[in-house]
Amino acid sequence: MTGKQMRQWKSMCKGLVLGTLLTSCMILLYCLSTPQAHITLPEVPVPYSCAHRSSQLHSKSTINSSQGNSGQNCAAKVDIMFMKTHKTASSTFLNILFRFGEKHQLKFAFPDSRNDFFYPSFFERSQVKDYKPGMCFNIICNHMRFNEPELAKLLPMDTSYITILRDPAELFESSFHYFGRLVPFTWKIPGDDKLTEFLLDPSKYFDPDSYNSFYLKNLLFFDFGQDNTLELDDPRVEEGIKLITDRFQLVMLVEHFEESLILLKDALCWEMDDLLFFKLNARKGSTVSKLTPELRARSLEWNAIDWKLYQHFNQTFWKKVDTYGRQRMAEDVAELRQRNKEMASICIEGGHAVEAGNIQETDMQPWQPIGEKSIMGYNLKKNLDKAHQKLCRKMLMPEIQYLSELGVNLWITKLWGHVRDIINW
Repeated sequence: MTGKQMRQWKSMCKGLVLGTLLTSCMILLYCLSTPQAHITLPEVPVPYSCAHRSSQLHSKSTINSSQGNSGQNCAAKVDIMFMKTHKTASSTFLNILFRFGEKHQLKFAFPDSRNDFFYPSFFERSQVKDYKPGMCFNIICNHMRFNEPELAKLLPMDTSYITILRDPAELFESSFHYFGRLVPFTWKIPGDDKLTEFLLDPSKYFDPDSYNSFYLKNLLFFDFGQDNTLELDDPRVEEGIKLITDRFQLVMLVEHFEESLILLKDALCWEMDDLLFFKLNARKGSTVSKLTPELRARSLEWNAIDWKLYQHFNQTFWKKVDTYGRQRMAEDVAELRQRNKEMASICIEGGHAVEAGNIQETDMQPWQPIGEKSIMGYNLKKNLDKAHQKLCRKMLMPEIQYLSELGVNLWITKLWGHVRDIINW
């Protein structure tokens, strides 16, 4: 047997071993993470809010463009439902929410044993850690499949509903890269460029009943609890978009993240300090597939419902910007960028993100997709002064580690992480 043949055999054997291990672990995790049978919980009125408004929350004189008021005092809104959609910079926004919640001693509704609410199952109150009817929560923000009736029974009536969308073509590319190996029907796609091969004829490979298939078609619409396999002209598509429009006070856009945060600040009466952020979970450039105009068009056609959803909220977004004032928005975005730049020079070793292999602290390692280490992270600057040490570490901390620090039991997530580490050797 030649050396080349030997290497091929070794590669095949390794693939078989890893495939068997992965399949076994996925079945085990599926059994462990299967949501509980539906439990009928008693209806207990939700408290108006459990925030310590008088002693903890700031109030300020502000111009609230969304309400047309000028120079009036407002208090920061702290009851927040953030619908964390997939592959939409939502981990970056989660970091903002975590720090805001800690700052104001707010109560989070967290999942138990994992970092999502039994996604892709619909959200139920019973999935909340230590939940009892009548308990008070300020913020819920982990991945879930949206279920408004259940959320309404959990959160105060004046809760602000916030979410974020991303250009569906770019989102599909990111989702295909990140989740592709977890979708069995992709295993039969030939060639090295599976994304292109798939988009040339999606119906040849896509199986709506296949495990995890929702990751690769209209993922945004699916996250909002809707049917992602509908035809575009199905009246339920318009009904779904209307439901989202009526429920969410602010729909942010990844492509205009800073502008989105300024609108959030205006809507919730937050301060500029509350918006500071570093971009988390960014992929290294070499792993990002550059979509040609043809592939982009095919991707948008395949994700036509998400594209319709995005176009709708892109229009409402810029109407909000116009109401806020374009010049005022430009000035505030410039200030936010400058503040973030200053924080980067204070907090980040080298001032920029590095590849996973160059991250020095285990606690700063971000969650990686199966089969590669494409997600970048940061090194905390050494010898930070005490005034910035805690803030810098919090701003740079990946989502899983931050959740653990907030007291979330993540044993299923961590077990799955160990499986990934084995697969990635």
